[in-house]
Amino acid sequence: MPNKQFIENYPLYKKFEVEILSTMDKIDKPSVNFHCSECGSRQTYVMTNEYHYASGIVNTNSLAYNLRCTYLCIGCQRSQREFFIYVSPDRDWIMKIGQYPAWEIQGDKGIERMLGAHRGYLSRGLICESQGYGIGAFSYYRRITEEIIDQLLEDVRDLIPEDEREAFNEVLAKVKSTRQTSEKINLIKDMLPSSLLIDGMNPLGILHAALSKGLHAESDEECLVHAETVRESVVFLTSQISENKKSKAAFSDKMRKLLEKKK
Repeated sequence: MPNKQFIENYPLYKKFEVEILSTMDKIDKPSVNFHCSECGSRQTYVMTNEYHYASGIVNTNSLAYNLRCTYLCIGCQRSQREFFIYVSPDRDWIMKIGQYPAWEIQGDKGIERMLGAHRGYLSRGLICESQGYGIGAFSYYRRITEEIIDQLLEDVRDLIPEDEREAFNEVLAKVKSTRQTSEKINLIKDMLPSSLLIDGMNPLGILHAALSKGLHAESDEECLVHAETVRESVVFLTSQISENKKSKAAFSDKMRKLLEKKK
């Protein structure tokens, strides 16, 4: 069924696996959140029509292969968003084939600042994702990883507990003599501090698995999945390391001031 994640985040032409659909009157109508130009802020949008053919013919007894849905901002009651959805013949996946306004191609400003000179790759990768060009998107995100991985691993060292720092430094020395990005990640991925795990999952391990997938033999669709994984892993690591370092610095500063006060 179409859900919040699909409506909000999926670009055009990317398959979204669903349960087998029966009739249109049983399809969910999830509320979603988008920036509203009328309200000037992020607002909740609700679906105002019944699912029907893109041509406008309503049929609740059989599922159309092309669906249209209209969303309205509940804040201003004026801003609308349109989505056109294709349903596969076997009814086991759907994809957006059109939407208005267009998919919002913009990255997190904080992440872009942290990426510095590499932020252009992020923008281009997002543009490729929006058009379903998985090979292009994966290439841009892989380039980001290749160019920032050494700095990321250096930053991780600051978060390693003191009693594990020596072992980490030994592995890091091996990493610096390795040129292949996926090999660098493979060497260090099991030493990631718990503060950087996502529900017990290791983002460096996920990143290594995604980067190990070859570009030459995979379709745009397959690369699109890996591209999203690489992008989200890099963004998470970059932001989480930055936040952890800020928290550590702020705590150290407070402790220093407390000690000075006692003196």
